[in-house]
Amino acid sequence: MAVPTDALPVSPPAETDDQSPPPRIVPARRTGQWLAAAVVLLLLAVIGTSVVRNDAFQWPVVGEYFTSASVLRGLGLTLWLTAVVMVLGFALGTLLAVMRLSANPVLAHVSRGYIWLLRSTPLLVQLLFWFNIGALYPQIFGVRTVDLLGPVTIAVIGLTLHEAAYAAEVVRGGILSVEPGQIEAAQSLGLGRGRRLRRIVLPQAMRAIVPPAGNMLIGTLKGTSIVSIIAVQDLLYSVQLVYHRTYQVVPLLLVATIWYAAVTTILSVGQHYVEKYYARGTVGAR
Repeated sequence: MAVPTDALPVSPPAETDDQSPPPRIVPARRTGQWLAAAVVLLLLAVIGTSVVRNDAFQWPVVGEYFTSASVLRGLGLTLWLTAVVMVLGFALGTLLAVMRLSANPVLAHVSRGYIWLLRSTPLLVQLLFWFNIGALYPQIFGVRTVDLLGPVTIAVIGLTLHEAAYAAEVVRGGILSVEPGQIEAAQSLGLGRGRRLRRIVLPQAMRAIVPPAGNMLIGTLKGTSIVSIIAVQDLLYSVQLVYHRTYQVVPLLLVATIWYAAVTTILSVGQHYVEKYYARGTVGAR
């Protein structure tokens, strides 16, 4: 008679005297990476030493003019231009984005045409066009155009109109990133179009708008240097006035470079915290 296998006694496993520890995991050697890092650090040290010890950079002159009154005035105008252009540009850009998404074909095509035109021509060309607008319209509202539109006003107009074209696409992309279900839910609550945009759509769209908007802010800060071509005394034009008088071109350009780098760094840090604020509750927010 066959005996079921479940009924057979099971003998315990034989004990072995082998009490060797588990194998140790050894990380892979990355000799190539460390060698590359050493080479890069060596090159940086050589370049840094060359920059610091090269008398042609004239670091005492850099220190002399870094906080001079003319340079600080130019820096102040650059910061003012950046702030004004960003606020006005995004205000107009938001309006253009709403027009572009409108069901009204006239508004949509006007917005599309504006964006196409301003993005198709270089900023320098636009500024020069506005600078010479008096040749087309010698008078505006009975006032001579050259008296009404000074260099700073022309810089604000030209930069704002150019900025608005890019801001419109940034805002439009942010609005399109909002899930349609959110808009449908707002509609079911009886919220009007304007209120839906202010209370539901834009707050959620900010998560997609802030990163490119931060890049545009930094780009606008550096882009304001182009207004020196129409004699606006921004940071670059201020240092140009100095080195045209003293012929110390390199140290004065270093002054402008360091100021641009410092302000850009501050704006980048601010952008990081703004992005972190609007990314609350999302996966991967840090």
